[in-house]
Amino acid sequence: MTTFGQGRHVAVVDLGFGDAGKGTVVDRLCATQPVPAVIRFNGGAQAGHNVVLADGRSHTFAQFGSGTLRGVPTHLSRFMVFDPVALVAEAAHLAALGVPDPFGLLSVDRDALVATPYHQAVNQARETARGAARHGSCGMGVGETVAHSIDRPDEAVRVGDLATPELLRRKLAKVREWALSTSASLIRRPAPKPAVDTVVEVFAVVAARVRLTGAGDLAALLRQPGCVFEGAQGVLLDEWRGFHPYTTWSTTTFDNVAELAGDFLRLGVLRCYTTRHGAGPLVTEDAGLTATLVDPHNHTGPWQGAFRVGHFDAVAHRYAIEVCGGVDGLALTHLDVAARTPELRVCRSYPGGLERLVPGVFRDLDHQESLTARLAEAVPHLDAEAPTDWIAAVEGAVDAPVLLTSHGPTAEDKVVWAGSVAQVG
Repeated sequence: MTTFGQGRHVAVVDLGFGDAGKGTVVDRLCATQPVPAVIRFNGGAQAGHNVVLADGRSHTFAQFGSGTLRGVPTHLSRFMVFDPVALVAEAAHLAALGVPDPFGLLSVDRDALVATPYHQAVNQARETARGAARHGSCGMGVGETVAHSIDRPDEAVRVGDLATPELLRRKLAKVREWALSTSASLIRRPAPKPAVDTVVEVFAVVAARVRLTGAGDLAALLRQPGCVFEGAQGVLLDEWRGFHPYTTWSTTTFDNVAELAGDFLRLGVLRCYTTRHGAGPLVTEDAGLTATLVDPHNHTGPWQGAFRVGHFDAVAHRYAIEVCGGVDGLALTHLDVAARTPELRVCRSYPGGLERLVPGVFRDLDHQESLTARLAEAVPHLDAEAPTDWIAAVEGAVDAPVLLTSHGPTAEDKVVWAGSVAQVG
């Protein structure tokens, strides 16, 4: 058996706009080697990481780590946005699939922000008010939770507050008041907001079931080799490096992992074709591919918008690798789809021979917006023919080795390239 990363911690990051297969890659790592925990390091309940087991059981992971069906514990770091209401529903589905005690497998950092139904309501009101100019959102309130915590830090609800009902009640009352006022200013008929006592009751149930932890607990966990860090969304949606304003309020690169863990193997995930949900640039978009490559786990949603498909965009993925500080290797997914889709091509440049998108100064959103405008006008230069060897084509196009390949939805459909792993382990 090949131990991926030779006992090092492994961080799994999507090098596109999300939906490349992070969950199924994490499941593969948890299926064949000891993993002390899957650690979530960004995003929140808007994640949708699909895992299918060989026995047919499947689950779309949001907050629980994608190793949960294997019995691997999950830790939600301080960089996560915790949603207790969504967690209850997810735990119930996991229990129905045979996980004996989902809550018993979960620990959450006390400093993590908490998304409430009030943040979700403002999120949806804000996107509704934008009309045709929507930025794209999952409608779960994750961005509103982060923005609210920046604007009104004293009102921000954190996981540690769940253990103190009176403090929680006071904070929630202020958040509800803010949400009522903000929603009313955005749309004519905002949705009703649940009573504070109702939210406190639900949160108390979760607080009683989940282990709340601090920095010392994470440090002890990381002294065990082989933890897997599971990212959410994709680098091209990063709050500072993505194509503004069609981005997320979350750091989707390896930066958070570096703060938490120090040394780790950087594994970037790519499909053999480039996809995104909703509004924003997708240079290689092809309506024919969107119609043909229907994804059973990714549909048009009321908040995210349409699921869009394009040819493999090496320019965009090279940019993602550069701004996230490089990768040790790639997990290349959907090779089975590429094998039966001969019309798929690789885009290596944009007009004028442009092969590299130049990163701006960190946190320069004006630069990111200028990249967005440039991409909106770009036309892809596609290879004349489909690759005869997709692994070699992707390695050459983005200058990174493929360490793991996926030819289907289950762990058994994954191949780890032992020689490559040994070189970076």
